[in-house]
Amino acid sequence: MSHDTPLLATLAAALLAAWVLGLLAQRLRFSPIVGYLLAGVAIGPHTPGFVADLQIASQLAEVGVVLLMFGVGLHFHVQDLMEVKGVAIPGVVVKTLLVAGLGFAIGRAFGWPAADGLVLGVALSVASTVVLLRGLEAHNLVATPAGRMAIGWLVVEDILTVVVLVVIPALSESGATSSGLMKAIGIAVLKLIGLVLLVFVVGSRIVPWILVRVARLRSHELFTLSILAITVAIASLAAVVFDASIALGAFLAGMVVGQTRVSQQAAADALPLRDAFAVLFFVSVGMLFDPSFLAREPWLLVSALAVVLLVKPILAFATLALFGYSTRSALVVGVGLGQIGEFSFILATLGRHHGLLSETGEHLLVACALVSISLNPFLFRGLEAFESALRRRPAIWNALNAVATRRAAVVNAEAGDAIAAGEGALAIIVGFGPVGQAVDRGLRHAGVETVVIDFNMDTVSEVSGKGRHAIFGDAGHDLILKAAGISRATQLIVALPHLVNRIPLMTAARQLNSRCKIFVRARYIRERDELVQEGAYAACFEEAEAAVALTQGVLADLGIEPAKIAAEIDRVRAETTGAAVATMVPEPKR
Repeated sequence: MSHDTPLLATLAAALLAAWVLGLLAQRLRFSPIVGYLLAGVAIGPHTPGFVADLQIASQLAEVGVVLLMFGVGLHFHVQDLMEVKGVAIPGVVVKTLLVAGLGFAIGRAFGWPAADGLVLGVALSVASTVVLLRGLEAHNLVATPAGRMAIGWLVVEDILTVVVLVVIPALSESGATSSGLMKAIGIAVLKLIGLVLLVFVVGSRIVPWILVRVARLRSHELFTLSILAITVAIASLAAVVFDASIALGAFLAGMVVGQTRVSQQAAADALPLRDAFAVLFFVSVGMLFDPSFLAREPWLLVSALAVVLLVKPILAFATLALFGYSTRSALVVGVGLGQIGEFSFILATLGRHHGLLSETGEHLLVACALVSISLNPFLFRGLEAFESALRRRPAIWNALNAVATRRAAVVNAEAGDAIAAGEGALAIIVGFGPVGQAVDRGLRHAGVETVVIDFNMDTVSEVSGKGRHAIFGDAGHDLILKAAGISRATQLIVALPHLVNRIPLMTAARQLNSRCKIFVRARYIRERDELVQEGAYAACFEEAEAAVALTQGVLADLGIEPAKIAAEIDRVRAETTGAAVATMVPEPKR
């Protein structure tokens, strides 16, 4: 008896190919997304061998789109946007307009219709959240000022993507006249307003009520099923009733669920499903790609890659530099945005559905994604070397930081004068999060004068408002360290755990005051040798202290004598850090 099971065959082929090529990509230090896309190419109709059912794969990909956009809405935080709205909103708008214009120009140069070029440009302007976050996490940059800026920038791009999801259907219905376009957009906006009002006015009352009561049943399966049912229902409502995209509906569903008391559990339950179907989404996109496109349209690909890898990073870098952000932050954001991914594919799929993007356009976006996502990890790894090369050229470095230097000088003038007028020793604390605040309290209680350096203007204003010294800026800059009084500092406490931020700072500090002892917060024990080499006097390793705290807690719970616990803690510290006292790193010989 024969079995006609194209769904099962497609699922098996897609997941197996994605698993093998994803593992290979990860082993070669590429993003797994590259492996998933190549898996789609391998089982697609444009390569020899087994060919999966493209229609079924596309339908599975729709589920992936719903879950991806639900996750974006679920984790959408207005606070992320508010922290960087002053630079991210104008930066994203200007960047998107310029890149859309370049996409239009590329399309016209290769004989495309105007609308196709515009859709291409917008798709090229949107970076992948998944790729950006993985790049930031891999280099411990998520909680840094540069990481927060990059995430806030992506939040603005996500919002703009939602707007474009409304405009694309309107663009297809408008005809050739500008009045028709305005009318279509107006109708689409009215429908969007109706959808948002319905979802948030009605949904914000019904959805939390449902989820809380389901959660009380303590059935994990029913709770997960409720999340899926609500998400798919709202996404379908957006598509069927309001003529919006399912991606937009899923985004709104995520925002509604994100406001409930059970949002964390919803995120935990949705994450595995999202990841699994996201893999199928990328595989389905890869199935659309014809490798022969690379030989047919090499100059088209080079033109689009130039926009993604050069124009976008340069525009982001220039925006941040002009707004007075440090070169470090501008470089991180620029590199992070030098790629395209899932949102570009979502826009391309919608444009293709409405006849606003050709098959060639789809091939082009997949090729750009493959190249840019493959290169992005290597660009992140080269950040520190590139910044060091810039620092060795004072004229270029000073020019790039001119606005940031002037901004910091204005903000720090009063505090800098007060610090310069002071006498005696002081301690400088870099980073005023929970760790920096704890160290600051301890030092002040001991009668030690402290100066805080932080890249968050609100934090600096708050500390200054309490009558204490605070300096705004990147502590890696000589001028910022000088303003903070590095010349008379006896201790420099680096409360930031991020290696990429520490090394240039430590180098600059030792050059300005070789007698200043540098105390460093570090995340991993493996960083010890590098910290010794860079001149750290002492370091606290989070990894080691977690081992100490857990050992101490467990032994105390067992009723072990305090003296034995103390001895065991010394042993744990000695084994984890190679020293009897975990926090001490030998001071290098001068």
